Amino acid sequence: LKDFSNEVRATRDVQKFLKKTVLLLDLEKTNMDEIIDEIVNKMLKSESTKNSSLEQTKSAIFTHDFGMLHFSFHQMSRTLQSTSISEGGGFDYDQNWVLTMCSVPSVQTRHVGIARLSSPANLGNTAQEVYFVIVILTPTKEKGTKNELEIGRTFATLFADSNLRLRLLNANTEAEFNQVLEQQTHELSLRQRQTDEKIPVFDDEDEGKLKCGFLKGLRADLKRRLPHYWSDYKDGVVGPRTIQKTISTTFFLYFACVLPCIAFGVLNAYNTHNILTVEKVLYAQTFGGLVFAVFGGTPQIVLLTTAPLALYTKIIYSICEDFDINFQAMFTCVGLWNSFFLIIYSFFDLSILMQFSTRSSEEIFALFISIAFAVDAFKNTALSKSSLFFYIIYHTLILDFEDNYYTPACSGVSDVINNTVGMVTNTSANSSDTATDVCGRDISMLYLFLLLGTLWVGVVLFNFTKTPYLNSAKRELLADYSLPVSVVIMSFFGAYVFREVNMGKAFDATRQTGIFQLIDLSSLSVGAIFGAMGLGFCLSLLFFMDQNISAALVNAPQNKMKKGTAYHWDLLVISLVNGLHSIICFPWVHAALPHSPLHVRALADVEERVDQGHIYSIIVRVRETRLTAIFSHILIGCSLFFMQVLAYIPTPVLYGLFLYVAVTSLYGNQFFERVQLFFTEQAAYPPNHYIRRVPQRKMHTFTLIQLVQLLVLCGFGFAPYPYLKMFFPVLIFALIPIRHKLIPKLIDTKFLKAMDGH
Repeated sequence: LKDFSNEVRATRDVQKFLKKTVLLLDLEKTNMDEIIDEIVNKMLKSESTKNSSLEQTKSAIFTHDFGMLHFSFHQMSRTLQSTSISEGGGFDYDQNWVLTMCSVPSVQTRHVGIARLSSPANLGNTAQEVYFVIVILTPTKEKGTKNELEIGRTFATLFADSNLRLRLLNANTEAEFNQVLEQQTHELSLRQRQTDEKIPVFDDEDEGKLKCGFLKGLRADLKRRLPHYWSDYKDGVVGPRTIQKTISTTFFLYFACVLPCIAFGVLNAYNTHNILTVEKVLYAQTFGGLVFAVFGGTPQIVLLTTAPLALYTKIIYSICEDFDINFQAMFTCVGLWNSFFLIIYSFFDLSILMQFSTRSSEEIFALFISIAFAVDAFKNTALSKSSLFFYIIYHTLILDFEDNYYTPACSGVSDVINNTVGMVTNTSANSSDTATDVCGRDISMLYLFLLLGTLWVGVVLFNFTKTPYLNSAKRELLADYSLPVSVVIMSFFGAYVFREVNMGKAFDATRQTGIFQLIDLSSLSVGAIFGAMGLGFCLSLLFFMDQNISAALVNAPQNKMKKGTAYHWDLLVISLVNGLHSIICFPWVHAALPHSPLHVRALADVEERVDQGHIYSIIVRVRETRLTAIFSHILIGCSLFFMQVLAYIPTPVLYGLFLYVAVTSLYGNQFFERVQLFFTEQAAYPPNHYIRRVPQRKMHTFTLIQLVQLLVLCGFGFAPYPYLKMFFPVLIFALIPIRHKLIPKLIDTKFLKAMDGH
């Protein structure tokens, strides 16, 4: 790369181009010869020997024709592209641009021409999605610092910045294009004058020592994040397509939060005999989400009441029933102890322990969250963090089909249908009416249609950017709104198109009175208070791991977040929010997976790359704003005024949303990708960095070890003993020492670094 701070020619090369601009915007060509012809013709317009220069230039840019039979082809002889170290190692080509250069005897001065194509062109193996083509022409006898290679390095250094390419794609005029290029030159010069500084995740990580102080981490978090506070609001409205992204992400967050709130509210109401209701969950979500969006250090983290919290709520209720304890008082006491321990963790900088958390631990936990509710669904409870997918299949297909499809009445109807017409005629009216009243096969089939329809519409729209339909802007718009569009469409089908099929309401929308009363703890004995302390400690471990792992996934290097982290401060805000929830017996909330990483992706501009036929997306930049979380939770608060309408959202649509979130969260999960390799033909393995750098046996061994850990966690959650499930947060925490103490004895460190690094 060119050093713009020390090499004078770098800035001068750009200035020369700006003074004598040769720029083709939105060139509607995809053939390499035609693109080069357009650029070269415009560059050589002022040359006196244009015709001879044109022929010599083409001869110099392209290799001699070669081929076989009646087919011949040529390629560019000298090109520049940038490569970068890909995630975990190896090299990636920037395939969105290519620079070709040559020296021509008849050319009298240096020329630089740039073409921005209206649609990407495939120009070869390492340039399969080219938007920018840069051509450099120089005289043959030219000074060493001014030859085609040095000028080429100047522009190649600029175009190696994916953020610049994105801004140039959004430029509408030649003046705007030049302004962006000039601004980037100035910024790059200033940036290269400073030493490269890595944004620290933890303040002591550069020292390589584990140091926990008192309030040191909180002070550092505030020092790191406060200077960016106002930009957190500005970044939600300033920039190309930013307002569109803010609006689409707001609606995505609204539907991604309000529907789980309804589902978990129904679950909590069932588990606690209507003490924790849908209304309370919506109030808790609105208050907690707004407080964290305004005061949190990482506003991209999404708070939600989740399956693990439903587990703990059910455990506390079971204990209260067994020992005749007031549930509301016990729930409040456990929540206050949880907040107390979280405050201690944040004050004494214990989040620094998460520097030992690796990608494998985080992805096991993320997959564990995506796999929720299976075994306990068979027990008609929701105590376990098992498989969300199987829970949905079981509840919507098996249970519903057992209630409505495989019933004695339906069997009677089948027998009648299979009999002769005469026997049908003789069937009594009473038996026919009875069968009609009980048999509900139409309900079961509609359940299946709405469930899979919500998933199918959502995933198709989510992947719509990969289709050739419409144009790129409309494809991206549909992908941004994939979740709300799928929910609205399938809710319309369920509630209106098939309104004659009575599936009932999703929940009781009756508003409660006096739900903001403080809970009296005087009924608790000393033993109950200390028992609540034990429950609160285990719950605090769950909050600690969930919050920090969510923050780590949000701030992962591949997301290119620039404003720094705030692990300790976020933990403190979470503790205060849940402390307030506890004193009025509202459901707890914590960082949600996979909602938090999906929130980041919804705010991101992505760039697609092709490598040996495999398409994958790279995040270019993320709009780090608070506005999406604030607006979406205001909408959730407004939902309290039309709960009667929300109650008409069909239950299978709620479960379809869970399926959508579970499926889309698997994108980018390397653990899941490596599991798929067990069933993939070796010739079709993608060219990932770990496949290039790690022996196949070692790679599969590591994947099997991760699978064993995941199965142990699921098995522990499936245990038939409710009190045993209180300790699964300890197992989650145990993933870290297992990774650092046991696994290195089986797999070499260099291989682990390739597979388990961010």
